[in-house]
Amino acid sequence: MSERKYFGTDGVRAVAGEFPLTAGWVMQLGAAAAEVLKREHDRPSVVIGKDTRQSGDMLEAALAAGLTSRGVTVIHLGVLPTPGVSYLTRHLGANAGVVISASHNPYEDNGIKFFGRDGQKLSDATELEIEAALEDAAQRAPVTGVKLGSVTNYTEAERLYVQFLLEQAPDLSGLKVAMDCANGAAYRVGPKVFQAAGADVFAVYTTPDGRNINRGCGSTHLEHLQRIVREGDYDLGVAFDGDADRALFVDSRGNVVHGDHMLLLNARARGDRAVVTTLMANMALEVKLREAGIPLERTAVGDRYVHERLQQQALTLGGEQSGHILFLDKSPTGDGVLTALLTLRAMQQLGTTLDALFDELVMFPQTLVNVRVGDKKAIARDEAVQLAVRQAEARLRGRGRVNLRPSGTENLIRVMVEGPDEAEIHEVAQHLAQVVEERGRVGA
Repeated sequence: MSERKYFGTDGVRAVAGEFPLTAGWVMQLGAAAAEVLKREHDRPSVVIGKDTRQSGDMLEAALAAGLTSRGVTVIHLGVLPTPGVSYLTRHLGANAGVVISASHNPYEDNGIKFFGRDGQKLSDATELEIEAALEDAAQRAPVTGVKLGSVTNYTEAERLYVQFLLEQAPDLSGLKVAMDCANGAAYRVGPKVFQAAGADVFAVYTTPDGRNINRGCGSTHLEHLQRIVREGDYDLGVAFDGDADRALFVDSRGNVVHGDHMLLLNARARGDRAVVTTLMANMALEVKLREAGIPLERTAVGDRYVHERLQQQALTLGGEQSGHILFLDKSPTGDGVLTALLTLRAMQQLGTTLDALFDELVMFPQTLVNVRVGDKKAIARDEAVQLAVRQAEARLRGRGRVNLRPSGTENLIRVMVEGPDEAEIHEVAQHLAQVVEERGRVGA
């Protein structure tokens, strides 16, 4: 399959106003997407949602102009979490959905991500079709008159999404929750759902101004939430990112409860036959799941790879430490508010607390050494390096793990060793790094 020129692992993303996220190019993108949709539907409909970034209005208008210029009906959902757009795409029977967001990035960035009618991210093949249609724009006959599309505003979007979330919510009566909404897409939905479920909610970062999304707040900046929880005597804190497709918790003492903790808790409560996570998940999670009789499968880093493995193995639970958790029996995409609700449901079901969960899942020490090399791919395949890795794994004898991989962006080999004995894993990592460095000099 050919390489995509504009679409990355999570749609088209760039600084808003700079190519390719200019109004003119985004309008062309909308027209190209319309042509691809029209290959299967005479009068397709597309729902569009966005987060709170200043540039969202401009990109939304440009995309809608391109879509309607080729005969597509556009339904504006307004500000809504990414998973809410996925849900409304399915609920309204739209042919596609679009999210205008750059997730946890700063406000200057933005992005455009398409969903298919099933609420899942478009396949690489379909994104390639859209890119090809971009190149064929000059050959298309104009669309005029009644064949042009139209735009409507769907004012029930938030209510329907909140209703869906409440159907999954446990009774939160008596629970005192601090909530960080990141000045993002969940600034209304998050507090509304938790309050309707019975929780006493103190929500912060709920006043977006277009430029403060993720700024010192949200799931990537937990310091303020930790302080609020500790000083305010809250049972727990929960934080979302800018588009609310992930969530992280803070226990009553201010400790961060991340994706590894949530996967363990939910797997136990649900009785999943296996869990999928990435190479970065701590080995402590693997050990605890093994004790519960639940195998752990690892993929490359990235939620798209977790999603692919879940589908391949007909599994439903997976995710990453970042709090991007997938419950494919509930939603086809990561959903921060849903993740928080289901985690609290699991907590109640097992009669435990986030404090107890944090204390139980003691993370194994981890050492990461970056070694600069000339040809990272050749070094990763080098026989002497591979032998050193096997010897390191034999030394750890299942008590730890070794991961050696080329950097995706630099000429580096990343040597990661993890295990219960910090001194031992440091020694193993340094030895491996030395072998990599020596082999790099030989091949230079």
